[in-house]
Amino acid sequence: MTSPGMKPPLSTRRHDLDWLRVIAFALLIFYHVGMFYVTWDWHVKSTHSSPLIEPVMALLNPWRLALLFFISGVALHFAIAKTTIGAFLKNRTVRLFVPIAFGMLVVVMPQSYFELLYKGEIEPGLIAFYPDYFGLPPGPFSIITPTWNHLWYVVYILFYTLILAPLFPVLLWLANGPAARFFAWLERDRSGFLIVAIPVLPFVAYRLFLDPIFPTTHALFDDWANHAHSLTIVVLGFLAAKSPAFWSAIENGWRKALWIVIAGAVIIVTARLNYGAVRASDTVWTLVQVIRVVYAWAMIVTLLGMAQSYFNRPSRTLSYFSDAIFPYYILHQTLIVAIGFALLDAGLPAWLEATLVTSGTVLGCIVGYELVRRAGPARPLFGLPWKEKAKPAPAPRLLTTHPAAFIASAEP
Repeated sequence: MTSPGMKPPLSTRRHDLDWLRVIAFALLIFYHVGMFYVTWDWHVKSTHSSPLIEPVMALLNPWRLALLFFISGVALHFAIAKTTIGAFLKNRTVRLFVPIAFGMLVVVMPQSYFELLYKGEIEPGLIAFYPDYFGLPPGPFSIITPTWNHLWYVVYILFYTLILAPLFPVLLWLANGPAARFFAWLERDRSGFLIVAIPVLPFVAYRLFLDPIFPTTHALFDDWANHAHSLTIVVLGFLAAKSPAFWSAIENGWRKALWIVIAGAVIIVTARLNYGAVRASDTVWTLVQVIRVVYAWAMIVTLLGMAQSYFNRPSRTLSYFSDAIFPYYILHQTLIVAIGFALLDAGLPAWLEATLVTSGTVLGCIVGYELVRRAGPARPLFGLPWKEKAKPAPAPRLLTTHPAAFIASAEP
């Protein structure tokens, strides 16, 4: 375990980022359980939907996926360094495209079925619905089918990998030249303020000038503001991956960033509790949105700093969940939608319904992964290699070569 105040050597495995990836995806699963209960639009809604947990959801939403995109960029740097661009692209395309295709054809389809059944647009009968699911968009329904739904993140990572691959030589030059000098400048700031204040600027600009024009759709081809945010943070992770100065700046600044996180959280929760008044003023609404962006980056800095100081250690639990997290991710939302829909007319109190939805989803992920990991032909469908690799003896490496590699495996 790395002692507080010490950044891990870049030549050793980064268990801190492995932990953050697992934690971020675990939070994502519970966030989607929460979507069944908040008043925001989602595939299926509980009869107990209310604004009760919306302040907590509002604190998770700004940074949960941004952190994963950042880690993806870090991992991408190390993945490309160990092979040729052609071999890397072939491996990544197969490892990501197969789960996307299988997910759209099989795993995600029930989400559309239960959503349309919930909306009263179709009659019961999952098998009868299956041919209709493949109608050309926009199809006869209020939603587009077929769809990738929650798998949009995997689609975007594959898309970013394909467009960045030809630019790897340029990115490597930037990482070793201008970016290295920029991170060295941030490291010299002993106040720890600049690591929060400077990298966040492009994201503030996107929020002010792109977000109002291009609403988030997760549809790939018209999601320009979301692409600006996500691709920029992937590139930032790529440039920072091997920079000792960047990780030193994180160590210098994360405790200051934590205070910004606390202040931002208070403002965001207050704004959520007074949503009507805040939304009525364009100036106040814009200010809150800018604060939300700063809060998100400050949270990422805080988590990166805390992880490298306190969580850079291996464990059997980490090893297990590093393998399991991709299958969990693929399965979880369909389980939430299916279990939630099944309980809609049960008349259960909110606490019992939420317990059943949450526990059923977690149990379904566990059982699903344990079945998939033992079935060779099914493993590639969930992003796992055809055969389970024997655990090698410990060796110096960065990040993980575990098959949950839609965020790219990485070795020096």
